Amino acid sequence: MSHVMSIEPNPPAALLALQREALAPELTGPDLEPEALNRRFAAADPQELVEWAAATFGDGLVLSTSFGIQSAATLHLVTRVAPGVPVIWVDTGYLPPETYRFAAELRERLALNLHVVQSPLSPARMEALHGRLWESEDPADLDRYDRIRKVEPMRRALAELGARAWISGIRAEQTEHRSRLPRIDRQAERFKISPILHWTTKQVHEYLKANDLPYHPLFYEGYATVGDAHSSRALDADDAHERDTRFGGRKQECGLHLSDEEDESLTASRL
Repeated sequence: MSHVMSIEPNPPAALLALQREALAPELTGPDLEPEALNRRFAAADPQELVEWAAATFGDGLVLSTSFGIQSAATLHLVTRVAPGVPVIWVDTGYLPPETYRFAAELRERLALNLHVVQSPLSPARMEALHGRLWESEDPADLDRYDRIRKVEPMRRALAELGARAWISGIRAEQTEHRSRLPRIDRQAERFKISPILHWTTKQVHEYLKANDLPYHPLFYEGYATVGDAHSSRALDADDAHERDTRFGGRKQECGLHLSDEEDESLTASRL
């Protein structure tokens, strides 16, 4: 039973994956070396990078979103260039009510081809078997939480949708790890593209304002970043960085944006 749930009826995920595999071009060769591509697009604006990705990967291109504080910017940027691109949303089952309402608003406004993916292990069952993992001081428990609720569902969604390239809205300012990432990379067998990686918070604000796009509702209550309700809070004067408001500052990465080959998501809480 698939746990990728599309808002609108879609062909079976396995059939879609086979069709895309048969039609997709070979994604190797000197023109698709990440190092060369990053040189080529070093000065490119985000829209140019998205246009290249759409032309290169076609139906094999997907976009992810968390419906976080500034998510409307990337969603608008990408869907304006590639309407109908599959948008993957990992719903942990613990998101604030405001996030679900924000998602509904943006889905309607931007006509998102939204695919909601969840862990096959319900929140109640996970807590019965493993306890309230997010409260633990043990990094291994935080890693297990992320693997169950985020990493495994995302990997499954990418596979079922036949993704050959994944666009993400991550930014270098967000964590030390992300500050070292290139705009174009390979993560496992697919390309990873981060068009706004080098945008500042000010640039994101300017884009939202220019396009009359909303922030997440909790932004107006002092949140600089938001994830699960149980481990997100508003920014306060003692916080050195906005990510200190997530999981009590005990972790910066959730595992989604780390190398699959090395399976760094197993130690994401140490970043």
